[in-house]
Amino acid sequence: MLKNHPKGLIVAFFTNMGERFGYYTMIAIFALFVQAKYGLDAGQAGGFYSVFVMLVYFCPVLGGLLADRVLGYGKSISIGLVVMFLGYLLLSIPTGLDSGFFMIVGALMVIALGTGLFKGNLQTLVGNMYDNPQYNSYRDSGFNIFYMGINIGAMFAPTAAEKVSNWILSTYNFIYDARIPALAHDFLKSKLADAGEYLKIAQAQDPSITLDTLKQFSQNYIYALSKSYHLAFGVACISLIISMAVFWLFRKHYKQADLTEKEKAKSQEHKSQMVELTPQQVKERLIALGLVFFVVIFFWMSFQQNGATMTFFARDYTVSHVDKITNLWFDLTGLLSIFLSIIGLYFLIKKGSKDRTKLLGGIAFIGFAVLAYLQYSKYGDSNPFTPQMFQHFNPFFIVALTPLVVGIFGYLNKKGKEPSAPRKIGFGMLITAVSFALLAIASLNLASPRELAGKVAPEAMQVSTYWLISAYFLQTVAELFLSPMGISFVTKVAPPKYKGLMMGLWFASTALGVFLISVISSLWLKVPLWGLWSINVACCLISALFMFSILKRLEKVTQTT
Repeated sequence: MLKNHPKGLIVAFFTNMGERFGYYTMIAIFALFVQAKYGLDAGQAGGFYSVFVMLVYFCPVLGGLLADRVLGYGKSISIGLVVMFLGYLLLSIPTGLDSGFFMIVGALMVIALGTGLFKGNLQTLVGNMYDNPQYNSYRDSGFNIFYMGINIGAMFAPTAAEKVSNWILSTYNFIYDARIPALAHDFLKSKLADAGEYLKIAQAQDPSITLDTLKQFSQNYIYALSKSYHLAFGVACISLIISMAVFWLFRKHYKQADLTEKEKAKSQEHKSQMVELTPQQVKERLIALGLVFFVVIFFWMSFQQNGATMTFFARDYTVSHVDKITNLWFDLTGLLSIFLSIIGLYFLIKKGSKDRTKLLGGIAFIGFAVLAYLQYSKYGDSNPFTPQMFQHFNPFFIVALTPLVVGIFGYLNKKGKEPSAPRKIGFGMLITAVSFALLAIASLNLASPRELAGKVAPEAMQVSTYWLISAYFLQTVAELFLSPMGISFVTKVAPPKYKGLMMGLWFASTALGVFLISVISSLWLKVPLWGLWSINVACCLISALFMFSILKRLEKVTQTT
């Protein structure tokens, strides 16, 4: 899969993988953390989440400008890694229940600034590698591979967050129960009309608890859960150290791509590589990019619901215990064992494989199948899991599907039938609409969050995990059609003098989409669930229609670059 790609792609792949592992470890639990520690309702937590993520995706505009004009891409990326490390370090420091809020806000701002210096400029650096005519025809597949690195890191993040969180809770002799944080805050604020049900839930943690000691239990549980989240954030610090080491030690593999147009102009060696565009060409490219930026706003508004309303749906409306077969989806060891066993089987039966490849494939098939069975045999009849575990499905599906997608697009490319990047983006919007239509169907007979007063739905109302798993699968397919293709489109079409800025604006469109999450989250307690998901369906369908209406204009610009 890496044949015909520059060596620098591998460096960027692993640099991004480490950074994204840390980021998605935090994102997996962020909304749950602010609700658990500060008693925010879903709308407030979703708003807080959306503002932070909006800053994360808006700051690349500043990062791109600094890279284009002052720092260059490599220095911006390096500084960004250090700044992010400091932010995650601040976030991982446990504080009391009534303190530390402003330190958390400060830490998030530092993380956003560091991400702004890092994220867009690393992707611009990758794009520069494919400006070389030797690699230019492989640009789209290169970004698919690069994107897989992002998601390998993200795939392990929810598990890491859960393991750290559950371990810290166990040191206080607690286990995770999604119902407790909201009930505990209501009890402490004297908003709980009847404490009897809450007392039974608390006694499941400690049978000795009485009404007289329920207040102390509530404070202890909230503190322990908050601390577990704080220390889970610290995982990001470790992964960033690895990213720094990879990026700094293997600079020779991307050195030639680490040049801005300003730096080329000053170098006699590289001056001939500069590309001069007429004002009309620059205008046409900027308009094309602006149209794409507008369309993807609504994809990111929908897709980024995974950290807000989709997490709330996982916690409040989805069963919290699953059978043995389903638990394989939630246990990353079991899930990866099955996946790797299938990969081994593929190489075992593939026509034309060498005998050594077939042997290794057979060993992998049997070995990982045995590991999956051993893991399966450890499960009970009913297996609990935490809401954040749904968030490993998207990156897992990215990793599993990327080789298939790269293969299909590569085959179509050889036949001269590969869809253009703008056309792929349009298809991505349609698939996203279908994913939210599934959730709307799943929610038709469910009580609204307002009726439940923000509490977890009774077991009789909780739906199968497969509704969300299916939605995540479809959104992953949509993402593979849209996100890496959009990034590839930007690096190809952006006027050379504004590459960093244009990549920053790509992320700014993401930021605007994330900002709209706060609008969707604010409706959580106001509209029926099916109506909430239907808003996403409508926005994606309208965006897809608009994208297809401007295809000719976008494809014309692509063909002239």
